Amino acid sequence: MTQTTQPSPTRLTWDARLWGALLVVCGVIFLDGLDVSMVGMSLPAIGSDLGVPLSSLQWVVTGYVLGYGGLLLLGGRTADLLGRRRVFLIALGVFAVVSMLSSLATNPELLIAARFVKGVAAAFTAPAALSIITTTFHEGPDRNRALSIFTTCAASGFSMGLILGGLLTEVGWRWTFLMPGPVALIVLLFAVKLIPNSPRDKTAGGYDVPGAVTVTGGMLTLVYAVVGAEHAGWGSVQTIGLFVAAAALLTGFVVIERRSKHPLVRLGILRLGNLLRANLAIMTVFGAYVSFQFIGTLYLQNLLGWSSFETALGFLPAGLLVAFLSPNAGKLADRIGTERMVATGMVLFVIGYALFLRIGTQSDYVATVLPTIVLIGLGFAITFPALNMQATNGVADNEQGLASGLFNTSSQVGGAIVLAITTAVIGSQSQGVAPSGMLSAYKPALVVISGITVLGLVIGLAGLRGLRERRAAEAREAAELDAVQKELAEEEMSPAA
Repeated sequence: MTQTTQPSPTRLTWDARLWGALLVVCGVIFLDGLDVSMVGMSLPAIGSDLGVPLSSLQWVVTGYVLGYGGLLLLGGRTADLLGRRRVFLIALGVFAVVSMLSSLATNPELLIAARFVKGVAAAFTAPAALSIITTTFHEGPDRNRALSIFTTCAASGFSMGLILGGLLTEVGWRWTFLMPGPVALIVLLFAVKLIPNSPRDKTAGGYDVPGAVTVTGGMLTLVYAVVGAEHAGWGSVQTIGLFVAAAALLTGFVVIERRSKHPLVRLGILRLGNLLRANLAIMTVFGAYVSFQFIGTLYLQNLLGWSSFETALGFLPAGLLVAFLSPNAGKLADRIGTERMVATGMVLFVIGYALFLRIGTQSDYVATVLPTIVLIGLGFAITFPALNMQATNGVADNEQGLASGLFNTSSQVGGAIVLAITTAVIGSQSQGVAPSGMLSAYKPALVVISGITVLGLVIGLAGLRGLRERRAAEAREAAELDAVQKELAEEEMSPAA
């Protein structure tokens, strides 16, 4: 009996062109981090200039997140069908143009609409970028290294966005919306030369427009229901009706996917345990952080009286930690496994957010705020690259766009839903409260964020349990194989043979 093994993939030669293509693709996630952090720093200034109340101010963030998350699945599918390079270039061009146009918005409605369209453009660039990486680099050390660099670029964009956002907001918040446009155009110029052509998947079938419409409509309705519940009441006909409509749309999405010849999401892919856990975990990670940044920015600027630049410097240590530590994430994953990395990172998040509950009206930054910022940075440096690896490992090349789209969708949906819940909690606690007393409204929302992170920790611990079970099964299989080989060897050595 002969034992056959699959040959391990040949390691790639990291020449100048491969590095160039990787860095150009990473430019997309750099832009995403840059945009999110710059806009976050400018929220109080936007609210003051355009007269946007707190309940509506969160839509500047949520509009982008919903456009991004709502169409990511369609974006990933389109990348597989039309070719990743083509989708990447077209969507990046739209992102650049809308970035510059959004800086001209004169009212909240136009600003939120522009943010939504910009999010839609990002919904096509992000899965195309990630699937270019995962189809170019073999699963294992090469891909882990590439994804670590991908994460580093995200953190670098976020860190630079904090500084630029703080400085530009001092001049005028519109500059924070304009800045990503020229950067996107520069990335686009290099992308035309460096991104290799990728063939269309002629066997993949067509588009699932009904699926895209129902899942996007369901998420929009769900977030609107949570945000509107502050004014309409949680038990009102409007709120209950919206929740029922959201449930119906999302249920319809599942039904459509089960019956469609060319589903937006092949539901069977969710049977991959690592992929499912990675998607659930990133919902808690991104949702908690987006909400934390929203509260933290308002707290530092409106309660402690910090400028936008001082606020940016306050958040900066987290981004720097991710930027410096993420390049080693691939080596760490090879050594201890992504499951241990996720569980460790989740513990750091839980402790960090819990510590932030100590804030007061006269908090000292070093003693009260900095420990949370440092722990969040460490948590992201360990967890985010590990989740990227988990979400794409074991997935066939023709479904890498789908896997990438699912992962990014989960992060954005988590951001939209948790931010909507957080804003609703703040709104319900702040009625009739003077601006100086908003701390009593922020703390219950921080408790919600901490609870969401504990849920993420539970998911991480479930991954550790799955790892132990897999290793036990592998040990049993190895023991059985050794026993068979020993028996065969004894038979060959016996005189009767």
